[in-house]
Amino acid sequence: MKKRQRTGKTIKIDDVAREANVSIMTVSRALRGVEGVSEAKREEIFEIAERLRYQPNFNARSLVNVQSSLIGISFPTLFNDVFAEMLDGMRPTLESAGFTTIVTTNEYDSAREVDWINTVRHWRPAALVLTGSDHDERVRKILRSDNIPTLEIWEYSHNAIDISVGIDHFEAGKQIARAMIDLGYRNPGFVGFDRGHDLRSEKRLAGIRAAFEQIGSGEVLTARVGSIDGYRAGYEGMKQLLTQRRRNGLDIVFFLSDHFAFAGLMACDEMAINVPDELGIVGFNDLSINNVLPRRITTVENPRREMGAVGARQLIARINGIQGDLSKEFSSKIRFGDTTRPHG
Repeated sequence: MKKRQRTGKTIKIDDVAREANVSIMTVSRALRGVEGVSEAKREEIFEIAERLRYQPNFNARSLVNVQSSLIGISFPTLFNDVFAEMLDGMRPTLESAGFTTIVTTNEYDSAREVDWINTVRHWRPAALVLTGSDHDERVRKILRSDNIPTLEIWEYSHNAIDISVGIDHFEAGKQIARAMIDLGYRNPGFVGFDRGHDLRSEKRLAGIRAAFEQIGSGEVLTARVGSIDGYRAGYEGMKQLLTQRRRNGLDIVFFLSDHFAFAGLMACDEMAINVPDELGIVGFNDLSINNVLPRRITTVENPRREMGAVGARQLIARINGIQGDLSKEFSSKIRFGDTTRPHG
């Protein structure tokens, strides 16, 4: 594999070691995920390697159990910030360690994911990256039978195929619901896709329900709008809930994402419903759209790029024979905006 060059000079491992003020052996161990290098120093070495655009030549490497330098990555879609940012976090780390990534999308279709896994397994990949923890029952059997190192990204699970890096979506739902309860909201709604389309959002909805049940509130009024784009779904879903608002006393609506929430906000403006005085709106994922809105949406921030980078480092360690639990659970952070009652 040819190294990329910077200002006409081929970057060598010596350059990375000199910049990091460590030995060549330490750089090699860090990039290969071998034990004996602290997590802080390993992260520093990865950052230096990425900045210098160092590409190790592993043609003659003796990595444990590696059949190729290929890592297959499967996301539901790349047409939103969530998975694109995770990929941005993963790719530099994997490429700095000498791996090549091939990305596919399954459009939230578990059968397509199985077909893709059956195809790439014949390429003898170094590892695979899958989204979430809900897969066709055949997936776990195939990957464990073939002994393929596997990273499940975006959702943390105690029952991972191999490595799990992400958030607990049920707990994230409870977290934001409890925050809204503290603001005095009692009659919630939720807007999302059809049941079964996005299983992570279903778990967040379950967490929202659990939080409101604990205070004796009624059922979460739910609107599900096909699998059309998020803006249209958010708009149509909010319209559905607003027709039932007076009867159900709706005072807060949670959305699958900030895209949905923005469209719901537009529906409220169209119907002259004051947000947040009459109705609160909550998004999810703190997407880039929130940076340019005149009214920031109350939302939940998740460190997606960091998930990608950490997941990649843990996967490299597994590829190189490191045993033990390499999973990591991340925490979400609530970002209060202008679409809910004042906080604090």
